[in-house]
Amino acid sequence: MKKPVLKPGPWSTGDATERIRWIGRQSGLNLTYKLHARVRLSERGLIVSDVLYVLKNGFVHLEPTPATHSGYNRYLIQSTTPNSNGREVGIVVIPDYVGKLIKIVTIMWMDEPETRSGNIIGADDG
Repeated sequence: MKKPVLKPGPWSTGDATERIRWIGRQSGLNLTYKLHARVRLSERGLIVSDVLYVLKNGFVHLEPTPATHSGYNRYLIQSTTPNSNGREVGIVVIPDYVGKLIKIVTIMWMDEPETRSGNIIGADDG
């Protein structure tokens, strides 16, 4: 996959989908997880390969929100995975396109209203 052209952020949903997928497919990918995301991953019976699958194949449908660090934004990328039994997994990420880094903020089932209420994308990413 050819490296997409870097445009100043925040990215449109289409650009975010393309760039997050590109980062997710890099051999030098660096993933970091908030403790909250690790707990949610375990609670949902998902594994790291589910996260990688969503990053490589998911779609961003919502506009981003600013992260606490200037110049970075949070995106919700979502997809079903081979282990999700047809349920759609949503992952809030903060991508660093230049550094091939993705910070995982939280992981949710998209069909559970309690995980989507409030401002989940606005969850603390510190």
